[in-house]
Amino acid sequence: MSSRSFKCLRCEGATSMYCCVPLCDTSSRFNSVVSFHTFPLDKETSKKWIHYIRREDFNITPNTRVCSRHFKSDDLIEPSAPTGRRLLKKGAVPTLFEWNNYSTSAPRRTGAWQRREVSPPLNEDPVPVDLQHEEHDYCSFPVPAAVDLSLDQTEDLRKEVEQLRKQVEELSVRHRFCLGRFAASDDDIRFYTRFVTYNHLMAFWRLIEPASHNMVRVTRARAATTRSEGGASGNASGQCLQPIDEFFLFMVHLSVGLTQRDLAHRFDIHQSTD
Repeated sequence: MSSRSFKCLRCEGATSMYCCVPLCDTSSRFNSVVSFHTFPLDKETSKKWIHYIRREDFNITPNTRVCSRHFKSDDLIEPSAPTGRRLLKKGAVPTLFEWNNYSTSAPRRTGAWQRREVSPPLNEDPVPVDLQHEEHDYCSFPVPAAVDLSLDQTEDLRKEVEQLRKQVEELSVRHRFCLGRFAASDDDIRFYTRFVTYNHLMAFWRLIEPASHNMVRVTRARAATTRSEGGASGNASGQCLQPIDEFFLFMVHLSVGLTQRDLAHRFDIHQSTD
């Protein structure tokens, strides 16, 4: 695919303007054919310009220019008079660069993953053996804009998965009988624990939490007694709840007076763990 050719003529007395696109050394001092265009005032279009010319975190000034080499001919409005200025159509974006050979056409997509086995139609002659097939193009490369688009889609999918994970966690907390389920209701906290508010309960928990890891739980004591007497070990699987939910279970037992079987059903644990 042939690239564009441009005339380079020295323009006497002209103000020097340079193209800000990487790998482009076009200057108005030596070129009377190429025009130079300022960044658009529209923020969204300006962001597209920065994205396509690959100048992230780019500081735009009134003297920053992009030459007409990087725009398609359909995006340019030629002057009606010889002394007029070449303009850009509204929403025009530079898409022609050194790294895509000044072309917007996508390269031929190749690769073994795109091959399909197609059965030959009936009643037709087989493909001649001496038929020459086009060789694989190992120098082909994806369009940079397509790569950037796939990266954006991957980031969007990652954010969507993270949001779904949080929603699943919130639904799990709402359906489980635990402290997190009633954290937003001080009335429920007062009913189940006799603490005035959730903040009062958490303040008390922060005081006793350092010692909670050293407590000997009832299930462990029962298991130790059973083993010392030579009996069956029973269900001594250890801690089934988080420490703060164990504390919440204990407060519910004291405040509401629920039985061990009721607590086991509510907290979804074995009765011997209560």
